[in-house]
Amino acid sequence: MNEKSSGTSGRLLYRLLRHVIDVRPDEVAALAWAWLYFFAVLSAYYVIRPIRDEIGVAGGIENLPWLFTGTLIGMIVANPAFAALVARLSPARFISITYRFFISNLLLFLVLLQTTSGSVNLWSGRAFYVWCAVFNLFVVSVFWAFMVDVFSNQQGRRLFGFIAAGGTLGGILGSTLTSTLVRHTGRSVLMLFSMLLLEVAVFSVCRLARIAKGLRERHAAAAEERAIGGGVLSGLTHAVKSPYLLNIGLYMLLYTILSTFLYFQQATIAKHAFADRLSRTAFFADIDLAVNTLTLAIQLLFTGRILKKLGVAITLTLLPALSATGFFLLGLAPVLWVFVVLQVSRRALNFAVTRPTREVLFTVLPREDKYKAKSFIDTFVYRTGDQLGAWSSGLMIWLGLGVAGIGFAAVPISLLWLLNGFWLGRKQEKLAVATPDQ
Repeated sequence: MNEKSSGTSGRLLYRLLRHVIDVRPDEVAALAWAWLYFFAVLSAYYVIRPIRDEIGVAGGIENLPWLFTGTLIGMIVANPAFAALVARLSPARFISITYRFFISNLLLFLVLLQTTSGSVNLWSGRAFYVWCAVFNLFVVSVFWAFMVDVFSNQQGRRLFGFIAAGGTLGGILGSTLTSTLVRHTGRSVLMLFSMLLLEVAVFSVCRLARIAKGLRERHAAAAEERAIGGGVLSGLTHAVKSPYLLNIGLYMLLYTILSTFLYFQQATIAKHAFADRLSRTAFFADIDLAVNTLTLAIQLLFTGRILKKLGVAITLTLLPALSATGFFLLGLAPVLWVFVVLQVSRRALNFAVTRPTREVLFTVLPREDKYKAKSFIDTFVYRTGDQLGAWSSGLMIWLGLGVAGIGFAAVPISLLWLLNGFWLGRKQEKLAVATPDQ
């Protein structure tokens, strides 16, 4: 009876999904659990993201570069530990351990932030800011590493946009919860919500690992059960030695530097516009809600069509082209509305189109690189870009460039990023032909 009901539900879900995306009947179950997995992960993050942003502003904008430095140090410490787990455990096991480790951390921060005051509370908040930045990159990187291991290159092109939409809806839920509840419940209840959502993600990982065996070819399914193996530092060494991985790292680095430029401007605006901490938290949540709403609209209407029509190479150039145009306009007219439009449209395009396309780059790589090199790029390289962006922003402000000067300075970086994205896309398409089973 249960199997019959499950089969009926699966056929109904397939009939609904095939009107939205190009999905095969045997992919529906894996797609559904992957969707729920990303929904839960980004819900958990977006519940606490506004809390993190408010703590960063409250601690003084001048201290943000040091918090970014702390985050980079956190990545240096965390990456070898994560690589050791990857080498010894199956993906489902090390992902579950990683997420439950973050749940225990979140519980500790909840107690510290609620029970301390004065300098202890201030430093607890700064530690939470650093932790949250590490948490964000690791949980999302681990998610996409699992996706590029479960789904093939061709499946990724068809399905990653829809899976990303699950994360967007999760971001909308998380932002809405914080924006609606923070004035009534404070931070503690929201942090408990985040922990619960992470446990939903763990449950989804375990279910997906069980049903993904038959999704790929028999040899790939068997590999899914085993530990990845390899050395603790192989993520670093492979990322440096491979021109393809090195350029993926450069793509990430340039994106992050430009994102940090905008983040510092956002922090300055919020500091002057809102005196109340809860109002600032709600403002950050509202911005996230706007970004995720726009992202969802793009994902449902355009993401799959864009990647199919334009291909990987051209799609990877869209965000750099938008950034070059937006920063140039910000240099010409350094006013609030130009900044807001650039920030929201840039983040939405990244989440809706660029991020799923960037993940397709990893589908043509060996399994060890999908987890270790990818994690190194998604975390350490990302936060290195934060560092470069943070300290160079401070230097440009000290030199008196202001918003307009920083905008013009970002244009050539955006153009370099555009050329890098085009090269990467062309290389991925060649590797996909050479390694069709990846």
